[in-house]
Amino acid sequence: MSVRVGVVTFPGSLDDGDAARAVQRVGAEAVRLWHDNPTLSNVQAVVLPGGFSYGDYLRPGAIARMSPIMEKIIDAARGGMPVLGVCNGFQILCEAGLLPGALIKNAGRKFICTDQVIQIVNASTVWTNAISADQKLTIPIKNADGQFVADRRTLDAIEAEGRVVARYVRRNPNGSYRDIAGVTNEAGNVVGMMPHPEHAIDRLVGPSDDGLAVFASVMKALVNR
Repeated sequence: MSVRVGVVTFPGSLDDGDAARAVQRVGAEAVRLWHDNPTLSNVQAVVLPGGFSYGDYLRPGAIARMSPIMEKIIDAARGGMPVLGVCNGFQILCEAGLLPGALIKNAGRKFICTDQVIQIVNASTVWTNAISADQKLTIPIKNADGQFVADRRTLDAIEAEGRVVARYVRRNPNGSYRDIAGVTNEAGNVVGMMPHPEHAIDRLVGPSDDGLAVFASVMKALVNR
């Protein structure tokens, strides 16, 4: 079965190339999608990559959320299509209302670029089903607006519903509430995370190859449908 995974490029995307390579490494076809073209080109999943779409003007992800392709992605996600948002992609998903909460300036008000250990809390999503629950992954982070925030009611709800996908361990690099590094929607097909799994697919150039499991998960889910 040929699996087609779309990787969206917005003006200011930086990590679309790495995301496409990660998709290819797990045996899927990476389909490059331009933000201004309102078609998904028959893909079966979508990755919104990291970067600084539209220079983070207004606030990160706010303008990208209005790109023509996002209306197609929102409709597809609500219909069950797997969608992964990494860093800026996570911000876009929150702006689009597909994920709860918001991402604001890091608690230390500084850009952070470092390797980070996270623990997978929910291993049943489309993007984590090839990972064991409580498994720890070492994955790079690089963000200035990576602090995940939400009101207490929302935080309590996503905790109770098992929608926290990953937490920071050993340290909380950006002040995210309850150490949250990633969340999912109720259906488990939309996931956002601040760490960059696409930068951890090869031990030669990254801290680990732990990030491959994220992309292997969506392959597993799509092939077994």
